[in-house]
Amino acid sequence: MTIIPFDQLKAVPWKNGLGITRELAVEPPGASMDTFAWRVSIADVDTASPFSTFPGIDRTIVLLDGAGFTMVLDGEREHALTAPLVPFAFPGEASVDVRLAGGATRDFNLMVRRGVGTARVEVLHGPGVYDGVKIAYVAEGNGTADGQPVTAGDAVFDATSLALTAGTKALAIYL
Repeated sequence: MTIIPFDQLKAVPWKNGLGITRELAVEPPGASMDTFAWRVSIADVDTASPFSTFPGIDRTIVLLDGAGFTMVLDGEREHALTAPLVPFAFPGEASVDVRLAGGATRDFNLMVRRGVGTARVEVLHGPGVYDGVKIAYVAEGNGTADGQPVTAGDAVFDATSLALTAGTKALAIYL
């Protein structure tokens, strides 16, 4: 089991260079944007910049902080990503433009290469004990992972048991 605090994640430019992201995990380790099977990251969105495109990738995005934004997919369909901790899935090849709802935001991202694997994001609510979570991100509150304390911003990998206190919310990635 491994716990990585948010402040230990390295910020790197988006694929299109118009923002920054912090990679939590990628499979296989060290894979590039063109070769990963799956990737989990946290991105900061502070301008109305288009998203990078990822043909052949299934994406799920979850608002963590801020007022959010409206996504315009392929110039036609709109989705308001303004409610925190509500996963939204969309195809990586979609052209996505954003309109900020009011200032900078932070979002959680899961990307899975189509045909290579499947994954899903689930919101966990405390109090509760959750077993078999491959990756968890503590979005609000605190708890323990295999008896070790975790707080908001911590990423937890391969914990046998994740115990969340009352009011705590975490994102679980099931691969």
